[in-house]
Amino acid sequence: MSQKAKHHRSDLLHIAQRMMVDRDLLPEFSTEVLEQTEGIKRAAAPGPGVRDLRALLWTSIDNDDSRDLDQLTAAERLEGGQVRIVVAVADVDALVSQGTPIDIHAQANTTSVYTAAGVFPMLPEKLSTDLTSLGEGVERLALAIDMVIGPDGKVGSSELYRATVKNRAKLAYNGLAAWLDGQAPAPGPIVDNPELQANLRLQDTVAQGMKRLRHKRGALSLDTMEARPVFEGTVLADLRPDEENRAKEIIEDFMIAANGAVARFLRKRGYTSFRRVLRAPERWQRIVDLARGLGSTLPAEPDAVALEGFLLQRRAAEPASFSDLSLAVVKLLGRGEYALELPGQHARGHFGLAVKDYSHSTAPNRRFPDLITHRLVKAALEGKPAPYDNNDLALLATHCTTQENNASKVERQVAKSAAALLLRKRIGQHFDALVTGASNKGTWVRIAHPTVEGKVVRGEHGLDVGDHVRVELVSVDPTRGYINFVPTRGGS
Repeated sequence: MSQKAKHHRSDLLHIAQRMMVDRDLLPEFSTEVLEQTEGIKRAAAPGPGVRDLRALLWTSIDNDDSRDLDQLTAAERLEGGQVRIVVAVADVDALVSQGTPIDIHAQANTTSVYTAAGVFPMLPEKLSTDLTSLGEGVERLALAIDMVIGPDGKVGSSELYRATVKNRAKLAYNGLAAWLDGQAPAPGPIVDNPELQANLRLQDTVAQGMKRLRHKRGALSLDTMEARPVFEGTVLADLRPDEENRAKEIIEDFMIAANGAVARFLRKRGYTSFRRVLRAPERWQRIVDLARGLGSTLPAEPDAVALEGFLLQRRAAEPASFSDLSLAVVKLLGRGEYALELPGQHARGHFGLAVKDYSHSTAPNRRFPDLITHRLVKAALEGKPAPYDNNDLALLATHCTTQENNASKVERQVAKSAAALLLRKRIGQHFDALVTGASNKGTWVRIAHPTVEGKVVRGEHGLDVGDHVRVELVSVDPTRGYINFVPTRGGS
């Protein structure tokens, strides 16, 4: 293969940088940000009122290549079948003060952007992967969210406070999940540590109980199989689905519980909170129609419990095609957004998670809303005025929603550029596809190998989200991330 024909990471990086600029995102740090970062020499030291939790059996669980570690988890058995679950979240605010150049950059982008070309971090890597990351073997400041979970998986009491923590083992989702499922030996960091092994098995047991309770209440079982790039050196080799597993469920359930505890804490203290909400779906009727086409009946009005029952039935009946159904439902549910809950009022909940109280507070190295929430929590803990007024928070909610959507568009577009590189020798081939978008802006489909979306450029009339269709690849443009299909004759 010639040098020019290879799928180089650097090519995708240039594409990603251009797309970032096009979407009002900053691909690089300013001189002021770099100078401030250079002046930060060490991690923040504990002060008055900070509890010492270094003795707990803390571990981090994340992707194998993640270095921006936002949270640690630990468990402790209590009487009566209860379990204490503590989530420690990196105290980014201890080093990133409000209004400084680093903070201004983070507020501009509001999120790290994870593309097939690489990561555009919200914070300089000296912070996000080192001084504010909860790395293995280092002592760090954290916000502790200390919860008691009952035998039924229900969150009982909870307490928030600042603490010093120390990560005992950096673990990866896939390796830990394989061990929990009995398919592989214990991961290296815990192989000779029976205490950590027992603690992680306890965490897994609690998380599975919490998951069962959430889904009983209507949390949706969805599997959209997001694709991750696979490189061989600098050459893009594939885009492979990133599947769910038990280790991811530990983090998912504990973070949902922690985010709920933070939201309730701020309400109880009388502070405005920065919520993550997902409204009842506007295209519910299309979901009803999809269910009817599969022999099931859903109520006329949005009902999360009924939808979850339908999803579980379909997962059992057709596991091979469940990811297609999941993706169609996700598209029809719509996007989440940020909103305020003012004192004395109640914000909308999160339809997909079936929770009324939900913030974003567990990833401040990666998301600006989490940093905002930490500052509100710290003010509440110290009995000080909120660091933002309600007008500022309302503007930030709109801005964070907009920039999160922009970041998602960049991530999708770069993924399409990567897929276009992989597909450019397959023009004229036919694929089974799922319709994932249908509006006056256009119609989109997803194919499975590689897992990617493209646009239907003609013959799209009558197609709607959730339809299965046979398509022909007619053109690609890696530079612009265009992948174009047309339905084949005989079509859907």
